Amino acid sequence: MSGKRVFISFDFDNDNDLPGNLVDQANREKSPFSFEDRSLKEPYDENWRRKVRNIIKNVDLVIVICCERTNQAKGVAAELSITQEEGKPYFLLRGRRRSPCTPPRNARSKDRMQEWTWPTISRLISELA
Repeated sequence: MSGKRVFISFDFDNDNDLPGNLVDQANREKSPFSFEDRSLKEPYDENWRRKVRNIIKNVDLVIVICCERTNQAKGVAAELSITQEEGKPYFLLRGRRRSPCTPPRNARSKDRMQEWTWPTISRLISELA
């Protein structure tokens, strides 16, 4: 199962500390995934959208890390829209246990926020990708 390619979407301005934790988990033994790329800190324009779309087209799954201000993050909303348009599977991951976490403003009503535990992440990647 170690060939799953995952894109991590997150609020670059407020939650830049979290993707590294997920990458560390991926480097552990029996990891079901590897990372192709992560959110881009570039000007939010058509060139950015084109780059992100190309990245998302070439992954198996997208993980959206949600935290307190995720519902205000334009980049996360755009990445999720592209994910949905491309028909890629994704899930929302609660980024912080002791803080309120909000989904992106364009998350679907059926999208449940998942707890950040290794068994949960591993199971979802196995099921979705």
